[in-house]
Amino acid sequence: MRAYQTFSIPVPRRSISLLIGALFSSLVAPASAVYAQQAEIAAADTVIVTGTRSIKRTVSDSEAPIDILTSKDLQASGTGELGTALSRLLPSLNFPRPAVADGTSASRPAQLRGLSPDQTLVLVNGKRWHTTAIVNVNGTAGRGSSPADLNTIPISAIEKVEVLRDGAAAQYGSDAIAGVINIILKKGAAGGELQAGGGQYSKGDGTQGALSANFGSQLGDKGWVRFTAEQKYQGETNRAGADLRNPAEPLYGKVTQKQGDPKVQQTNLGLNGSLPLNNDLELYAFANVSQRDSDAAATWRTAYTSGTTLRTPLYPQGFLPNEAARNTDVSTVVGIKGRADGWRWDASANYGSNEFSLDVNNSVNLSLGAASPTSFYAGKLKNSQTLANFDAAKEFEFAGLANPLTLAVGAEYRRDQYEISAGEPNSYFGSGAQGFSGFQPSNAGSFNRHSTSVYANVEAELTKQLSASVAVRHENYSDFGSVTSGKLSGRFAVTPEFALRGAASNGFRAPSLAQQNYTISTTNLITINGTSQLVDTGTFGVATAAAKALGAKPLEAEKSRNYSLGAVLQPNKNVSLSVDAYQIDIDNRILYSGNLVLPAALQSVLAKQGVLVGAARYFTNALDSQTRGVDIVGTYQLSLTGSDKLGLTLGYNHNKTTVSHVAANPAVLAQNNLLLIDRQSLLRATDSAPKDKLTLSADYALNQWTARAQATRYGSFVSPQNNATLDQTYGANVVVDISASYRIGKWTLTGGIDNLGDKYPDQVTSTGNLNTGGTLPYSTFSPYGFNGRYFYAKAAYAW
Repeated sequence: MRAYQTFSIPVPRRSISLLIGALFSSLVAPASAVYAQQAEIAAADTVIVTGTRSIKRTVSDSEAPIDILTSKDLQASGTGELGTALSRLLPSLNFPRPAVADGTSASRPAQLRGLSPDQTLVLVNGKRWHTTAIVNVNGTAGRGSSPADLNTIPISAIEKVEVLRDGAAAQYGSDAIAGVINIILKKGAAGGELQAGGGQYSKGDGTQGALSANFGSQLGDKGWVRFTAEQKYQGETNRAGADLRNPAEPLYGKVTQKQGDPKVQQTNLGLNGSLPLNNDLELYAFANVSQRDSDAAATWRTAYTSGTTLRTPLYPQGFLPNEAARNTDVSTVVGIKGRADGWRWDASANYGSNEFSLDVNNSVNLSLGAASPTSFYAGKLKNSQTLANFDAAKEFEFAGLANPLTLAVGAEYRRDQYEISAGEPNSYFGSGAQGFSGFQPSNAGSFNRHSTSVYANVEAELTKQLSASVAVRHENYSDFGSVTSGKLSGRFAVTPEFALRGAASNGFRAPSLAQQNYTISTTNLITINGTSQLVDTGTFGVATAAAKALGAKPLEAEKSRNYSLGAVLQPNKNVSLSVDAYQIDIDNRILYSGNLVLPAALQSVLAKQGVLVGAARYFTNALDSQTRGVDIVGTYQLSLTGSDKLGLTLGYNHNKTTVSHVAANPAVLAQNNLLLIDRQSLLRATDSAPKDKLTLSADYALNQWTARAQATRYGSFVSPQNNATLDQTYGANVVVDISASYRIGKWTLTGGIDNLGDKYPDQVTSTGNLNTGGTLPYSTFSPYGFNGRYFYAKAAYAW
């Protein structure tokens, strides 16, 4: 078993000079490059809990950039999805709306700072949240990842969200390379809210409706428990184009494909509670259950395979397979915390799981001919984690220090499990169900691993002007070895109004069990010589015989080095500005390989193993990359006449990722003129998200009225192909959202319009970009989707 010792944090002089240059250029940039994330300015003395073990660290004296988004901010964004709300409030977060992408259509991944979705750690109440069972294996943003599903957590349950935009593996462990999203739930017995709302797109589709309730109740003399219940419905949208490919088709010239949001029904239930046992001991627990049922379209199957040869007598006009998925998400945390001899301690047990099961309807197994059923159970995926955690922290007085030093220590045990369950035989027999061939018994299995970690953190105010922190964490994994991470950070107050801050750290991300073991053979739409074709394709876990025959090796951990340098300016309580430049170097990045269209010789090798496919894919440690960028945060709030207030915010993020090194191509693939990591795979990891995002918002309040307007400029993005001439660059676009609310006693009535200008991304122009003859006119990489203008209204009753 190989061990990785990675505690050293080299800081190249060139990196420091580049960061200082980026910081200086940002400070002298025009006002249009100022970033702010929320409608109502969070107080500078708001105490934070993310990225620190101190009990008194605040937003203004944080040594790393952190955003505070309140419940009011999330509600004002106008959406009922947490992922969409965060993407509107955080320019550094990308949350596109992919379509015709199997499970990814309903369980969408989010990217922070342009990196992979699984390189951002999600916490709830400071506890690690589990990741999804779905592997994003289609050509979407975050291809190859299995991140946490943000939309399983109802906005109505959230008190605030703290977003740490800095590497934090030394503090929280695996995945915290791009940053940390900590979702903090509402507390206390007092108060509650009932809310109902709905809306529709201007095209007349995509009808949405939601009902939610959040309320508290007393538990004993001093305890409390809060409950959340939410029911949501989302109707499908369709922006597909007419099929003009073959005049001989029975439905030639008709819209046969669907490209848009799937139909979704979702139920969320949650609780958060606390019960003091005495003055120094408190029992706490929180839980969340989410069930999402979705119906998503696959790719249209034409009536004829070629010429006038009928594909199947069951669908003489062609057919559109439908993927009916059920996503069940469960999380439970139980803990006890207290104080003893000056120590604050917290012991907890944490279990989370995500289960994805799939039925394929309106389909056919061509190998069964006219006797084929038209509905199939394709199988199930399940990912779960179990953790036991202990933290302790204490303040120590030292002569010469401005304030007591905080020492924190902890230990954690974690067990991960990933399961693949086979579908019914008809779903995978022969050619399998069209749209999504089921998991075969040879794909099925249960895989697990465990890890242990110990960590320590020291934070101190060395003087009234200078604070510093150091963190170190050592983890040992049962399947690939050990990793040690460290972080150094500091803040220097040049004046009471102006401060500098910086950090250097190294980190890691363990390969997920899904990336190590996901195996399936199904039909995929692949571009071959500039033409989109349906090909039987196998995805193989790196330990399988098929993957080894194609050159696969065991996956190693991704390793990162993070550097940041920033400045904070706050001349008074109504104005704030922060600028943070960063560089993130990642080695051994895990990518999902390109589509290896196998020659006859390799097809024969796999056939001898009982694997009959025309193309293959697997995961590999593919490349080293470097991401450089800048976040700028600024807010300004003013009173106009005394009774009305105006808050202005302007947000900007710029990032660019480049490839430093590409792993050597396996010899067996080179001998057959195949490339494991092709141009498209590389550019999807570096260029498919916008490099720039700019937001400007205004919030106005007068007596019972409030109004909000936000303009977001999404920068250009690229849909890459292996043939550079088929690349398409999609232009920048500005999307405007507006809303207004009126308060009547305990009631608040709200109406709004998202995408006021009815903006759409550029249409796909090349068949190499999976346009399929114009039936799929929009790119799945569009950061704001392609549904157009949306009208909504909601009513809330609060007490």
